[in-house]
Amino acid sequence: MASAALPEAVAPKKKGNFKFAFACAILSSMTSILLGYDIGVMSGASLYIKKDLKLSDGKVEVLMGILNLYSLIGSFAAGRTSDWIGRRYTIVFAAVIFFAGALLMGFSVNFGMLMFGRFVAGIGVGYALMIAPVYTAEVSPASARGFLTSFPEVFINFGILLGYVSNYAFSRLPLRLGWRVMLGIGAAPSVLLALMVLGMPESPRWLVMKGRLADAKVVLEKTSDTPEEAADRLADIKAAAGIPEELDGDVVTVPKRGSGEEMRVWKELILSPTPAMRRILLSGLGIHFFQQASGIDAVVLYSPRVFKSAGITDDNQLLGTTCAVGVTKTLFILVATFFLDRIGRRPLLLSSTGGMILSLIGLGAGLTVVGQHPDAKIPWAIGLSIASTLAYVAFFSIGLGPITWVYSSEIFPLQVRALGCALGVASNRVTSGVISMTFLSLSNAITIGGSFFLYAGIAALAWVFFYTYLPETRGRTLEEMSKLFGATDARPEADDTAKEKQKVEMAATN
Repeated sequence: MASAALPEAVAPKKKGNFKFAFACAILSSMTSILLGYDIGVMSGASLYIKKDLKLSDGKVEVLMGILNLYSLIGSFAAGRTSDWIGRRYTIVFAAVIFFAGALLMGFSVNFGMLMFGRFVAGIGVGYALMIAPVYTAEVSPASARGFLTSFPEVFINFGILLGYVSNYAFSRLPLRLGWRVMLGIGAAPSVLLALMVLGMPESPRWLVMKGRLADAKVVLEKTSDTPEEAADRLADIKAAAGIPEELDGDVVTVPKRGSGEEMRVWKELILSPTPAMRRILLSGLGIHFFQQASGIDAVVLYSPRVFKSAGITDDNQLLGTTCAVGVTKTLFILVATFFLDRIGRRPLLLSSTGGMILSLIGLGAGLTVVGQHPDAKIPWAIGLSIASTLAYVAFFSIGLGPITWVYSSEIFPLQVRALGCALGVASNRVTSGVISMTFLSLSNAITIGGSFFLYAGIAALAWVFFYTYLPETRGRTLEEMSKLFGATDARPEADDTAKEKQKVEMAATN
C-alpha cells in the first residue's frame, strides 16, 4: 500500500485536565520496571551465575531468554484476567507474581530452582507488559495519549538502568552472594508498586463494559481535556460496548455476552477478520516483531560480552560501560515522550529505524575489524563499536522502543483490545526469546559482527513495512482507529453490535 494513501495525523487538542491522567499513567506504567530490571540485571548477573553454577553457554542462553517465553502465559492470561477483575487489580496481581519470582531467584541454590524462579517472574512480566499499555491508553485523553502511553517503555528503560547499577553496586560481593542479591532485590519495588496502584481508578472503558456508567463518567471527567470531550468519549465507548445511546443511568445492563462471546472475539480478530481488522492485526503483530527482531535484546542483554568482544576486558570497565548504555536509553526515551504527540508516530518511527540501521552497520563493522585482529588493539574500531552501540540504543529509544507499545495499545477496537494486545505481547516476547536464546550460537556461527549485519538487514525490512503499512494515529480517539485502517464503520464489529442493540431496545420497550 502506498504511503500517500495513509491518512494524515490529526493535530491534538490543547491539553487541559491532564494531571490526573498523568498520575494514573505513571502508576500503571511502573509495572514495566519489573521487566526492565530483569533485563538489565541479568546482563551482568549472568557473568557471575555462569562462574558460580559452572554453566555452559547453551544454558546461559536459555537462562537469559526463557523468561520471554514464560511471559507468554502471563500475557494471554492477563487478557482474560483484566476483563474479569479489571485493569487495576490485574496490575496488582502482576506485581505479586513478580515479587514471588524475584524471591525464588534470589534464594536459588541450583540451576533448576533458578529456572523455576524465572518461570514465576516471567508470568508476572507477561501480565505487566500486556496490562500497563492497555490501562494507560484507555484512561488517556487523545491529546496526550502518545505521551502517556509511552511511559511503559520509559519505565522499562529506567528498570534496565537500575539493573545495570545493581550489577555494578553488588559486583564486589562474594561470588555466591553477589548475583543472588542482584536478582532478589528486584522483589522490593513490587511491594511498593502493588500498594500504590490501589489508589488508581479503574479504566473507564472496563467500567462501561460492566455497565457502571456513573463510575466511568467520574473517571472520564477527571481525565478528559473538557467536559464535552468526556461526554463524547463516554458515548463512543458505550457504542463500542454495544450499549444503546439513549440507555443511561448509574448502572445499566450491558448486552449479555454469552458463552459464544469469546469465540466471536477470536472470529473477529483471527479466524474471519474484515480487511480492516486484518490490517490492524498485522500492524500490531508486525511492529512488535520488528521491535525485537532488529536485535535490541542482543545489545542490552549481552552488552558486557559485546564490549568484551570490542576489546574491553576488565569487569569493572565492562559493567561501567554497560551503565552508559542504560543511561543513554533512559535519556533518549524521555526525549521521545515529548515528541510523540507533537511530531506524530510515523516520523519518529521511520527516523528511529533508519538510525538503527546505520548504527547496526557501524557496530558490525567495528566488531568485525576487532575480531580479525585478536592480538592487537585497534582504537578506532573499539571506539566505533562503543559509539555505534550507544547510537543504536539512542535511536531505538526515540522511536521504535516506545512507539511499539503506544501504537499497539491504541489501534485495536474495544471488544478485541485485550486479545489483540495479548497477541502483540506474545509476538514481542517470542521474538525476544528467540533473539536472546540464539545470540551466542549465532555469533559463533557467523561471528559477532556478522550477527549485527543480519540485524541491520532485518531493521531495513522493518523500515519498509512501517513506511508502507502503518498509518499515523496521532490525535485520534481510540474509537476512531478502525477508520484509519480502512473500515467503513468505526467499529468492525458494528453489525453484531447493532443486533445486540435491537435486543436491548426491545427488552426495554417490553
